[in-house]
Amino acid sequence: MSATAVHSLWTTAATAADPIGKIDAPKIEYGQLSPVLIVLGAAIIGILIEAFVPRRFRYYVQTFMSAVALVAAFAAVVALAAGGYGTTKAGIAAMGAIAVDGPALFLQGTILLASLVGLFTFAERRLDPDVHGNRVDSFAAQAASVPGSESEKKAVKAGFTTTEVFPLLLFAVAGMLVFPAANDLLTLFVALEVFSLPLYLLCALARRKRLMSQEAAVKYFLLGAFASAFTLFGIALLYGYAGSMSYGTIAQVVDGTVQNVTPALADTMGNDALLLVGAALIVMGLLFKVGAVPFHMWTPDVYQGAPTPVTGFMAAATKVAAFGALLRILYVVLPGLRWDWRPVMWAVAIVTMLAGAIVAITQTDIKRLLAYSSIAHAGFILAGVIATTPDGISSVLFYLAAYSFVTIGAFAVVTLVRDAGGEATHLSKWAGLGRRSPLVAAVFAVFLLAFAGIPLTSGFSGKFAVFKAAAEGGAAPLVVIGVISSAIAAFFYIRVIVLMFFSEPRPEGPTVAVPSPLTMTAIGVGVAVTVVLGVAPQYFLDLAGQAGVFVR
Repeated sequence: MSATAVHSLWTTAATAADPIGKIDAPKIEYGQLSPVLIVLGAAIIGILIEAFVPRRFRYYVQTFMSAVALVAAFAAVVALAAGGYGTTKAGIAAMGAIAVDGPALFLQGTILLASLVGLFTFAERRLDPDVHGNRVDSFAAQAASVPGSESEKKAVKAGFTTTEVFPLLLFAVAGMLVFPAANDLLTLFVALEVFSLPLYLLCALARRKRLMSQEAAVKYFLLGAFASAFTLFGIALLYGYAGSMSYGTIAQVVDGTVQNVTPALADTMGNDALLLVGAALIVMGLLFKVGAVPFHMWTPDVYQGAPTPVTGFMAAATKVAAFGALLRILYVVLPGLRWDWRPVMWAVAIVTMLAGAIVAITQTDIKRLLAYSSIAHAGFILAGVIATTPDGISSVLFYLAAYSFVTIGAFAVVTLVRDAGGEATHLSKWAGLGRRSPLVAAVFAVFLLAFAGIPLTSGFSGKFAVFKAAAEGGAAPLVVIGVISSAIAAFFYIRVIVLMFFSEPRPEGPTVAVPSPLTMTAIGVGVAVTVVLGVAPQYFLDLAGQAGVFVR
């Protein structure tokens, strides 16, 4: 048999089976994914800058490029929203992996703006006195050197700075942009890891109190790894139950509306244990990221130990991303399980609100106090999640936008109050601050009043929206507990204000550093958003209302 004949046999057989022709090229909507792609591209360029740009120029190049990338990505989000992708053209992109809809675009816009303000605090270099004639920032001179070692002293003397924080920030932001928009469980998990790993590193990079910073990073990493493992196990169980990773398909299997049931799927569909345990494990992983009780134990230690700019960025942006993902899981994947998850969420919200508010009273460190305050706020936001109404979604979106700017602003103020050892975070050091530096104390008082939910601040508008949605959704008892928790929380916020304005300043008390325009901008944006959303919130509530519809 000749070679030609054999070859023709092969080609005939291949044409008959044609396995190659069945693999379709993936269809990627690059325009709809542009916000994520811009930030990821900038992060990769940031790594190349570290490799090729001379050390003395890196800080300026990285800061400029990170800011441009975040602004460009935000412009892309606005363009998508203006093009109707948040409402009429909302759909699923990237072969079913990413949802482009109202909540996704609103949360992505919030994350990008919060990250831009956070970037300004990262780039601040005027708070510490110059070391060996070099300006220094909040981050270790050389992250790899052992604290107190000879190599660290040499790095400080040479004026090194860890400019790698900028690409790390951008990678974290990219993961956060995908997280609330993920439309299948695998994308959700990849996004979770993409934004968690840079945060573990950033937490370990404080210039002062390096051992405390590294301890915070190790705690965050270990507990985060456990939470990720639970999430992954939950994903495996849900896949076993529904035979699919896609949110829409899982929701159909849960509701019993799925078409073409195979015998294998029919066997697992009857197994509710897979569904309930899987859903519980995934929600648990998300509650860890949100900082809800009983998964909150990492929050105070990490907030206290991490460099303050990282704490502010993390406290704002991670909450926005995690609540976005939680909303999508509960409202898109598990609406058929509402009667199962609502009672559990009730319990979590009540314990979170009360524990956050009560434990905060005993705190003596300003960063730990803000950490417990953020736990209480997670409970308030959960009240909106429990509402299971369109108003519930829009109130949560509004609260997240309002809360993120107040948080970054408050942590930016914390970076200004300093003594010989760096930031003076012990509350006793803040006594009489209002007399020594009235403007800084007044700005911090505005943020504290917003956290407390006092009228004419964004905190009041946000709490009112969330509690109203919860009450209309049939969770009135939860609202009563929320109001009681708010009253308890108001006590320790007001206590700090009283300490600043009505105590005698100590002669050896801390000084208030004069920041560069970067930190001034961060604090100014925080105050502006706090006042505008408090005095005239209606436009933004309407915007959140329009954005509050998930695509299925």
